[in-house]
Formats: sequence, C-alpha cells, structure tokens
Amino acid sequence: MPIARLAHYSIRALDLERSRHFYERVLGFEVRYRPSFDFPGLWLYKGGDEADYGVVHLIGVGSGSDDGVTAYLGDKAVLFEGTGVLDHIAFLATGVENMRRTFVSEGVGWRDRTVPSLGLDQAFIEDPSGVTIELNFPASEVAGPNQVTASGPAQIGEQS
Repeated sequence: MPIARLAHYSIRALDLERSRHFYERVLGFEVRYRPSFDFPGLWLYKGGDEADYGVVHLIGVGSGSDDGVTAYLGDKAVLFEGTGVLDHIAFLATGVENMRRTFVSEGVGWRDRTVPSLGLDQAFIEDPSGVTIELNFPASEVAGPNQVTASGPAQIGEQS
C-alpha cells in the first residue's frame, strides 16, 4: 500500500484562538468542518475541497481536563512549545510580496533563504505554539531592491 501524500498535521495548542488567528490571518487557512470530538479543536482548510479533511488540525489542550484528548489520541508527554523531534513543516506557496506584507502587518518575524539550485525562495516563520513553518516560493517572484523587509517581533531571527 503506497503512501499518496501528507494528509494533515496536528498541533496540541495551548492557545487555540491565538493559533486560529495565526493560521487564518497569516497563512490564509479557513476553519471549516470538524467532527464533534470530546475535546476542543479546529480543522483548517486551504482550498474548497472538504474531502481532504483539512491540512492543519489544532487540538486545544491545557484547559485543565484533557481527558477527551487522552482517550482519543493517547496519553503522551507533551512539549507545549516547538516541534520536538520534528524540525519543520513546509508548504509550496505563491505571492511572496503579499505574504511579506502580511508578516509585517501581523507582526510575524521571518527568515529568508534562497536555494538557487531548486529555484526557491524560502520564508521560515513560527506559529504561536513554536512550530516552524517553511514557505517555498518560486525564486522568479522575488523582487530586487523593492522587497518588503522584516519588521516587528523577529520570533525566529531576522530576515537575511
């Protein structure tokens, strides 16, 4: 049975509303259908097809009683910040200048990297739970000296 593609990733979020804001306002996801589990959470989608079950699943934890989460997903030691042994999640994206303007208006710090051999311009950001997200843009989109520059809280470092 071959694996077709990544279905979603889940984050145990201490601040569900702050995480929702980040994924909606900064990355442009939409909260849509989620089954009624016995724990708080949100499913975030990109595009119009709900048959994909969302790309990002936020799981609300830390409210005092995480019994529903434990019953469904199992009991595990939770690192409430960062990615643990997972280094980062990456998305292909377009619209690098609009995304940078969004970073500035939302106060999100970022790091830029270029991979010339792949024709990629990358932006690394962190979500409210400390998960590193890599956004890969076509290098052909990167403007010259008129690029938007990083400002606001540089949560994971300065633009380079």
